[in-house]
Amino acid sequence: MEYVRDYMMYASVFGLFSFCWFGWAQEDPKPGWRKYIGIASGAALLVCLAGVYLSVTNWNAPSALSDSAAFGTYLVTVYVEFAVAGVGAFALIRLKQNNYVAPWIAFIVGIHFIGLSGVFADPSLYALAALLVAVSFISPFLSRKLQVANSAITGIGAGTVLFGFALSGLIRYMLA
Repeated sequence: MEYVRDYMMYASVFGLFSFCWFGWAQEDPKPGWRKYIGIASGAALLVCLAGVYLSVTNWNAPSALSDSAAFGTYLVTVYVEFAVAGVGAFALIRLKQNNYVAPWIAFIVGIHFIGLSGVFADPSLYALAALLVAVSFISPFLSRKLQVANSAITGIGAGTVLFGFALSGLIRYMLA
């Protein structure tokens, strides 16, 4: 079954997190990048707000999360993600490896979409997982080469991937 409401929530949630990742990218990018990252943040926020509006106006539409078992799995997946990401970030900070926190978080966020693909019966979330994990592995190397913080490359990469999936949610909603 296709859950159109979930596509609207993809637009709002992925748009919001795209906005957040672009914000994190502002930590230490090349100075000439800031304007473009800011524009990307604004675009992500607009997609988020469109998704919020569509979600609220269609609140009673069916969702994969209407099933209590799916909702329970969703909650466990998200709570575990937050705990693992937080413990890992804390450990990296204690080890004075702060520059690796953004790639670590992107890795954990990516992995959690593997579990959520079953919850939402949406195989496209496997692609989202793969892309975010790829960003998490590539960003330290690219950051070193470009002489910027890992958060700049990770934020731009994760923000772009999530923005694409937020737009995909809007498109899938319109085509449903």
